[in-house]
Amino acid sequence: QLQLVESGGGSVQDGGSLRLSCAYSKNIVCMAWFREAPGQEREGVATMGIVGAQTYTDSVKGRFTISRDNVKKILYLQMNNLKPEDTGMYYCAAKGSGSCASWSGYGYWGQGTQVTVSS
Repeated sequence: QLQLVESGGGSVQDGGSLRLSCAYSKNIVCMAWFREAPGQEREGVATMGIVGAQTYTDSVKGRFTISRDNVKKILYLQMNNLKPEDTGMYYCAAKGSGSCASWSGYGYWGQGTQVTVSS
């Protein structure tokens, strides 16, 4: 069973930065970050395949960077120029097949880490 454990969340001011980490127990083809704001549906933020292909939702392009270290088994999300609308619970997710760029099919989930951006 794949295990995912997120860390790195916190509270920052508008324009600040955070780096989220997700430790995973074994390598898997597709990994992603999702987020869920209060009262809103969970949305995809970024995906990354095992060989490096990345996708981003439009609202974070140019500000967020997803990366992974397949030796250490850690997925990262570097978040710069954070905005209040980035506030939410951030989840690490993974799937073993299908298009990594598709938000659907991610069946493994971490417990989440909270990000709060204040204006």
